[in-house]
Amino acid sequence: MQDYLFTSESVSEGHPDKVCDRISDSIVDLYISQDPSARTAIETLATTNRVIISGETSSNAVIMYEDIVESVRQTIKEIGYAQKGFNWQTVRIDNYLHSQSSDIALGVNNDGAGDQGIMFGYAKKEEGFDSNYMPLAIFWAHKILHNLSLARHNGELTGLEPDAKSQVTLRYVDGKPISIAKLVVSTQHTEALSQEQVHEIVKENLRQTIPADFMPEDKDILINPTGRFVIGGPDGDTGLTGRKIIVDTYGGYAPHGGGAFSGKDATKVDRSAAYMLRYLAKNIVAAGLAEECLLQISYAIGVKEPLSLFIDCNNTAKVDEQKILHILKDMVDLSPKGIIRHLGLNRPIYTPTSSYGHFGRQPGEDGSFSWEKTDLSEKLKKCF
Repeated sequence: MQDYLFTSESVSEGHPDKVCDRISDSIVDLYISQDPSARTAIETLATTNRVIISGETSSNAVIMYEDIVESVRQTIKEIGYAQKGFNWQTVRIDNYLHSQSSDIALGVNNDGAGDQGIMFGYAKKEEGFDSNYMPLAIFWAHKILHNLSLARHNGELTGLEPDAKSQVTLRYVDGKPISIAKLVVSTQHTEALSQEQVHEIVKENLRQTIPADFMPEDKDILINPTGRFVIGGPDGDTGLTGRKIIVDTYGGYAPHGGGAFSGKDATKVDRSAAYMLRYLAKNIVAAGLAEECLLQISYAIGVKEPLSLFIDCNNTAKVDEQKILHILKDMVDLSPKGIIRHLGLNRPIYTPTSSYGHFGRQPGEDGSFSWEKTDLSEKLKKCF
């Protein structure tokens, strides 16, 4: 199918589920900052003025109850919640973390995968656009909210609150994006801000974010469709870690494996193998071997080597796909330990991943988003 509409959505760091993702990842970073070999599986629930932490850890780090509470409060403060129904100073925090199961630890102690599962990685070159090898709809959906968030944190915007959503519907003709058919943006705001003011703030942000020739007509831009969005965040809707996995990955343009990312250390292949496959798919496309690339991998608990590796370039490959797979297996160690070593994943780099997508970001000097590097592309080119 060459002519179609495709929609992706994003949510801000103030969305209830994303608040939980960030809290979970901040606790992961807290443990890893003291013990790079720490194992974590942190789950968070947030509702009206209450946060509940649960999950498992295995670590030599000395993390006290007070450290967890301080991390949670600081995270909520940084997001920007000081509302009556969810306030970083007064929120009640319950901590039910306990030690990792000894049965699970057996497999990881032998450098095996922490669980069975399937993971995917994807990259796509959108002709005419620098979307960092991401599908354009999710790239713009993230960018709209990220720009709103930056303006709010910088003090450029007043009256907007942290909770927000976006949705971008792209029109493709002959397989190429030609316009945005529909735009949806919902953003939490104070009582003092009228809907007319909200509309103008959001429209100005859209004008600065979306190319003019792609902007839809006003009738196709929906802003706060219900007409009011004052009660939001965990006060308006309960949040849970790991409920926005399609937002975290490719906006529905490619499959997602069974597991979420946030709250997990890199021995959990749900996270680390998905990062590695994004890295490999991106380098394949960056090397010019294909216009897009989907990879799938599978693991068994306690087993070092993957059980399977699959590739599909959607008829865009310029070389033999199976040869690409053989080269990847020789070039990269796909055991959990090999992935952690190659991407440097035993560092406290996870908090920034918790909102605006784990992919399509810029690698940081601190080692964050290392899976977005294209340092393998030249080496891949030379194999063909």
